[in-house]
This record gives sequence, C-alpha cells and structure tokens, in this order.
Amino acid sequence: MANISQEQVEVAIKSYIDPHTEQDLLSSKAIKNIAVDGDKVIFEVVLGYPAKGFEAELTQALSQRIMELEGINQVDIDIRYKIIAHKVQKTLKPIDNIKNIIAVASGKGGVGKSTVAVNLALALSKEGARVGILDADIYGPSQPRMLGIANHQPQSEDGQSLEPVMSYDVQAMSIGFLIEEETPMIWRGPMVTQALEQLLMDTRWKELDYLIIDLPPGTGDTQLTLAQKVPVSGAVIVTTPQDIALLDARKGLKMFEKVEVPVLGVVENMSVHICSQCGHEEPIFGQGGGEKMAEQYDVNFLGALPLDKSIREGTDNGKPSVLADSDGRIAQIYRQIARRTAAKLSLQSKNYAAKFPTITVENN
Repeated sequence: MANISQEQVEVAIKSYIDPHTEQDLLSSKAIKNIAVDGDKVIFEVVLGYPAKGFEAELTQALSQRIMELEGINQVDIDIRYKIIAHKVQKTLKPIDNIKNIIAVASGKGGVGKSTVAVNLALALSKEGARVGILDADIYGPSQPRMLGIANHQPQSEDGQSLEPVMSYDVQAMSIGFLIEEETPMIWRGPMVTQALEQLLMDTRWKELDYLIIDLPPGTGDTQLTLAQKVPVSGAVIVTTPQDIALLDARKGLKMFEKVEVPVLGVVENMSVHICSQCGHEEPIFGQGGGEKMAEQYDVNFLGALPLDKSIREGTDNGKPSVLADSDGRIAQIYRQIARRTAAKLSLQSKNYAAKFPTITVENN
C-alpha cells in the first residue's frame, strides 16, 4: 500500500520545467487539487496559455516523474487552460470582448511579418484559443489573400458596425475587405490612423482570447496610434538574421519599450534555406542574429523559421503552413512559437481595470 504524501508529489512535479514559461508548474501556480488515493495520484494542470499540441508531452513528462514514487501505479491528469486579460498601457482600458491584443511588428518590410502574424493567429487557434486577426497595414493589406477570403465583404447587421469575416475558425478584419484588391490607398497619415481605429473599434469581435494585430513595417503614424490608443498586452518583433534587418528591428523593439508595451519576444524568419532538392541547409541571410538581439535586449527568443518555398506557397494560396501541412515541421515550429508567445504573456501582470468601478462626478 502506497503511503505517499502530497508534498512528495509536489517535489516530483517541481522537478519538471515547462519549456514555454521556463518555470516549474508549482511556481507558476498551474497545479490544482492534488489527491493521493491508494496507489493513484490525481491532479489538475491549469495553464495560462493554450497548449493542445503539448498536452500529450506534458502528461507523459509529469506521469513519468510521479510513477517513480514508490507504490504509485496510476496517474490521472486533467489539463485545462485559463486565459486571462493582461495589463495594458496605463492610460488605456481594455476593449470589450478582447482579453489580449498582441502586436506583430518589424522595423522594415520584406521580413515576412504578415506571414508570421497569420500563422501565429492560426497556431493559437489550433492550440485551443479564440483568436482574431486585424490587418493594420492600410496601404498593403495582405491578410484577406493569405486567409483565402480575398473576395469576401464583411456584413453589417446594424448599419454601424462590421461583423468579422471568419476563416479557419479565426475572426479577421482588414481594409482589404472594403476595397478592390488592386485599388491603391492614396491617403495621408491621419486618415490611415483613423481607418485603423475604426477597423478595430467598429468590428464586433466575439469573445477573443487574443487579437493579433499585423502592423505595417516601420515606426511611423500607425505604430504610434497603436501605442497611444490601442490597449496592447504585448508585442512580437519579426526579423531576419542579416544586420540591416536587425538594425531596424531594434528600432521597433525600442519603440514598444518607450510606450510601455512589453516585448514578448523575437521571431527570426528566413533563418536557414533548406534546398527542396537535396535538403542541404544554408544560412543565406547570416546566422543567429535574432537570438543575439534577444540576448542583447534581454527579451525572449521565440523561435526561428526556415526560408522554405512551402511557406510562401501556402500564404499565396490562402492556406498558410499551419493548415497546409498541419503535422509538418514548419507547422510545428509555428505552434511552438504560438505557445511560447502566449506563455510569456501569461507571466505578465493581470489586468484589474474591470474590477475598478468608473467614478463619475455630477453637480446636482
């Protein structure tokens, strides 16, 4: 008969480090309701981020450690996710129906930021979250095509607001739904920022855990509007390994630091070219730049993606990598980046704004 205490079970669990938060599950308060019943241990794991693709690995890792305790023959683990709203800029309040807004940014164009943004949104959805994507690139909207919904128009049920367009279980909004694909947007800065605000505020988002905002490249009007008027919980910086891209990515990172938006981490895109004929790997754009940048600024390195023809083909055909080859290596890298991004966000401070009453002063 096993005579195992709860403390012994806790010690066994504590020896496992969650690869996404880089903490043990007891420190991150994810372990609930441990019960020892004879030779059986039962408990719950409540993660602060979605992790469907990680459940089997987590269950196996924890079971293995607990089964090493003398007399334990069975381990029952119930894994759940509880995604909460996290802190935003001090002067702003969260938007109804959106728990967390994550901005995906790059200092310069051509680094594959929109591709990362759409695959990040789809990966978070696959991991079990309710996700939306806002295409904030007014001059060059690409999300409608990438999501395979280029000819769709959003509906308006009340004549005031827009319903998000659904694609692959993700809610999407873009100026690209409201204009012809080849129509150029010849607008000055204030019109662009106003359009961005309207797209965000006038869309009837439906109970989102995460809204991914695909920002245009650079650190101009649109980015400043986002920083000043949109309650953002965190930002992801996309770069390629070469020095010129890293130089611009650093500017993006510093901009978010200035406006008090936490940078959740850096994604290095096009890190290694894999030859489709022979499989030979070659770092065409240099090596390890994103990792060095993350180290230099003490932010997380979320992952590296190869320069692979299938990534481009997937987005051109309206079926990004996470969907086109859901069990393939690239889809798995995106899903790991998504889990890491959400996990890093889960460690940020909670948003208490909803708990405080709004005080109004009236002169009677």
